[in-house]
Amino acid sequence: MNPKSTAAALAAAALLTAACGRLDDGPGSGGDVEISHPIGANELVLRIETGGGFVAVESTLAALPGVSIYGDGRMIVQGPVIEIYPGPALPNLQVTRLSEDAIQAILAAARNAGLLDGDASYDYPCVTDVGTTTFTVNAEGRSNVVSAYALGFDQGGCPGVDEEARAALVGFQADLGDPRTLVPEGSIGEEEPYAPTEMRVFVLPYRGDPTLPQEPVLWPVQSSLDTFGEPLDVPEGVRCGVVGGGELPALLEAATSANQLTPWTGGGIEHGLIFRPLLPDEHGC
Repeated sequence: MNPKSTAAALAAAALLTAACGRLDDGPGSGGDVEISHPIGANELVLRIETGGGFVAVESTLAALPGVSIYGDGRMIVQGPVIEIYPGPALPNLQVTRLSEDAIQAILAAARNAGLLDGDASYDYPCVTDVGTTTFTVNAEGRSNVVSAYALGFDQGGCPGVDEEARAALVGFQADLGDPRTLVPEGSIGEEEPYAPTEMRVFVLPYRGDPTLPQEPVLWPVQSSLDTFGEPLDVPEGVRCGVVGGGELPALLEAATSANQLTPWTGGGIEHGLIFRPLLPDEHGC
């Protein structure tokens, strides 16, 4: 064979081999292939939330996820709450912006914690009446939902428990409590208050605390508070409705200066209200 033809053939074979190597690269293979995920502003990428257990009904109605990350890079978390009684009527939700590099770093950590391997559930039968922590990760074309009962209550020696898997979940949750430890420097913005576009409002009979009388606040929404919302099956006597659009700013302003014991009036009857801001992927009651 002509020496020039031989050299050309060897070069072509080398290029083909390199190309095949790149095609084989994938998650976990050592390549730089990114972890695909939803990119829409209201599309959920990752969420951690804890619910259930022996808690008051009011706490269940007001419950919010600890962390929610969306396709446009917004990360919404629960910020610190002032330790006073009664507490503020509105939760302290904070939003920050993640770059794509930050999202990739968080998803890589989620993969290492076993959260991209499909649905799973980890029980812990040695503890009762506590909550279940649920991790939802939408990546690589599928939704992965992993739940762990009594996560963080592990004391060891409980039969039938996957301690390694639970420890990985505890570690990942702790890391997301301070995400700057996971992501490249400069890839996460500063926190600012989250401004919801819709608010879920639960209407309850007013109970209050006779030792802490509160000034009533007038319901600022056009629809009557006495008939606002639809009854819930559980708990009895509670209604739920959603306020949005042009009526939301007035409600937010009134709620900002209210607390959890504030009586709200409409039609002369006092009601207790629980406010639950809706996140970008949430609608309705």
